[in-house]
Amino acid sequence: MEDRYGRTIDYMRVSVTDRCNLNCRYCMPDTILQAPDSRLLTDEELVRICRVAAQDGITRFKITGGEPLVRAGCAKLVGTLKKIPGVRQVTLTTNGVLLLQQLEQLLENGLDAVNVSLDTLCPQRYEFLTGNNELARVLEGIYQAVDAGLPVKLNSVLIKGLNDDEWQSLTELTKTLPVDVRFIEMMPIGAGAAYEPGAYNDGLLQKLRACYPGICSDPRIHGNGPAVYYQIPGALGSIGFISAMHGKFCDNCNRLRLTARGALKPCLCYGDSVDLMPILRGSKGRMAEPPDLRGQEMTIEKKLQAAFQQAVVKKPAMHCFEKAAEVTETGSMFQIGG
Repeated sequence: MEDRYGRTIDYMRVSVTDRCNLNCRYCMPDTILQAPDSRLLTDEELVRICRVAAQDGITRFKITGGEPLVRAGCAKLVGTLKKIPGVRQVTLTTNGVLLLQQLEQLLENGLDAVNVSLDTLCPQRYEFLTGNNELARVLEGIYQAVDAGLPVKLNSVLIKGLNDDEWQSLTELTKTLPVDVRFIEMMPIGAGAAYEPGAYNDGLLQKLRACYPGICSDPRIHGNGPAVYYQIPGALGSIGFISAMHGKFCDNCNRLRLTARGALKPCLCYGDSVDLMPILRGSKGRMAEPPDLRGQEMTIEKKLQAAFQQAVVKKPAMHCFEKAAEVTETGSMFQIGG
């Protein structure tokens, strides 16, 4: 698929749940309620949507949440998506709490790579930021994934006064582990809008240059996203910057987002979406039964294809995160899928 600005759309982030086993302060406050199970896409619906997406040129899927591994059968879903004709890659974003427990299943189902959220290496801070004391388990899952040969990226958000002094300790992980540590600028979405960034990435890069004089640009392709990479000489891994606030990457945006409730989003910044639920479940809000007639099947598939084209047409030229007042997305990251 190609949008109005000539960008090829070949990547989709697929949220499989809005539930999570953590309560990170900038993502899911305790007071927010999740949707009932009946409002979330079923496995069959997710696969059906992804099949149509693949037919329309989506070759890579990122499974997200909430926390995707709290959804029963997530690993099996990865394997099913991998078997769709035209799909080249299925990856996963997780908080890592259940990674060690489900790693074997994920590998058996062909997971291509994993991103793990890791904002601190301090157990006390981890518990404060997430409401959970499982940092050791998260780190062990990361180590085991690396040992298994799975490509691993670590996503870190620095927040002023909370963890912004840990940029160096997180960076040091790249010296001994073949992982990408990516610093993501806080975006004014959901609860994150209330927090002040610990550092914008241009300033952080200056700190890194002062601390590691030999740091240099890493031009290798590391994945599907907009990160810009650097490497410390002799390091096994790399450092990435996702600079949504001060380094627009919209010219090369290649993605759509599917929420767990069936909304197809052209851009994270804006509230515009295309609702796929009426196509899948009709006016009664129930999942459509497998049709007996090929004509009925094609009608649903064609409606989904039209919805994808509509979403691509809605895709804006660029986001406006640097102008918070113009951001129209009112949902939280765990509801959108990040």
